[in-house]
Amino acid sequence: MYDFEKIVMPVKMEFSPPITILEGDDYNKDNSFKVIHDNNDDEKSEDFNNLKPTPIGKPPRHASSLRHCLSSTRLMVASSDLVFDGHGGTDAALFVRNNLLRLIVEDSQFPTCVGKAITSAFMKADYAFADSSSLDISSGTTALTALVFGRTMLIANAGDCRAVLGRRGRAIEMSRDQKPNCTSERLRIEKLGGVVYDGYLNGQLSVSRALGDWHMKGPKGSACPLSSEPELQETLLTEDDEFLIMGCDGLWDVMSNQCAVTMARKELMIHNDPQRCSRELVREALKRNSCDNLTVIVVCFSPDPPPRIEIPPSRVRRSISAESLTLLKGVLEC
Repeated sequence: MYDFEKIVMPVKMEFSPPITILEGDDYNKDNSFKVIHDNNDDEKSEDFNNLKPTPIGKPPRHASSLRHCLSSTRLMVASSDLVFDGHGGTDAALFVRNNLLRLIVEDSQFPTCVGKAITSAFMKADYAFADSSSLDISSGTTALTALVFGRTMLIANAGDCRAVLGRRGRAIEMSRDQKPNCTSERLRIEKLGGVVYDGYLNGQLSVSRALGDWHMKGPKGSACPLSSEPELQETLLTEDDEFLIMGCDGLWDVMSNQCAVTMARKELMIHNDPQRCSRELVREALKRNSCDNLTVIVVCFSPDPPPRIEIPPSRVRRSISAESLTLLKGVLEC
């Protein structure tokens, strides 16, 4: 029997509460989405400091009332708007759950420089975990967070969880899976003296960024192939942005971004319930024989269900021959 949990408790803050998943290749070319920070490009981080809304497009409807629900194939470590799934034990996931959000909001650069505050919080949480003598510091966890401030949504990712935005039925990938065999990650790993063997970092770990796993890291503050620094990306939400799907790799191993968005949109049009929607995504992944942990959160940006998309009639007449129709029927029957 699988455990499903609904996360509805808001964080008591004076700013828009973050919706956060922590678990533990290509960028989307849409112009409204850009990478704003990376290890190899310090100039990009400067763009992140100005989070004031710009007059591009219309804001999402009722953006102040986000609805979000979690479904999982097992009871994950969950608290408020956070979900964790670690590897090599639960200590890293438990520790990060108890500290990461607090470290973000208590950082001296928050909320004026949110990107720097998030990056700092990830690093501080990782270093603090290393100093915990009573915990197994060889355990680890990947992390994916989404923070919404007004019309700006900020995604921070360290690991192989993924955030996908549903924009009027179209899937927009909002994070990159950080795998050792990804070209940019492989170059970074090899530059720092690491190796990628059969898709694994130093032949041990299937992700290239994670918190914890201190048996694979050097002294605190030193650059090492396994990094806890998140990759940050931001987008301006418009009225076309309907929901966000956040999930661990157990979902994305068996389902494409577009398939997940299409299914989620169809479910929301029927019942407009993000909990049922996330539950159905988990069930569909199980039907497709997902063999990894499954955690899914669906975040709706409007209290209304997604509207029906009207497709304009085509001016080109199309026809199919009787022979082709018979062939198509045979393929469908098989």
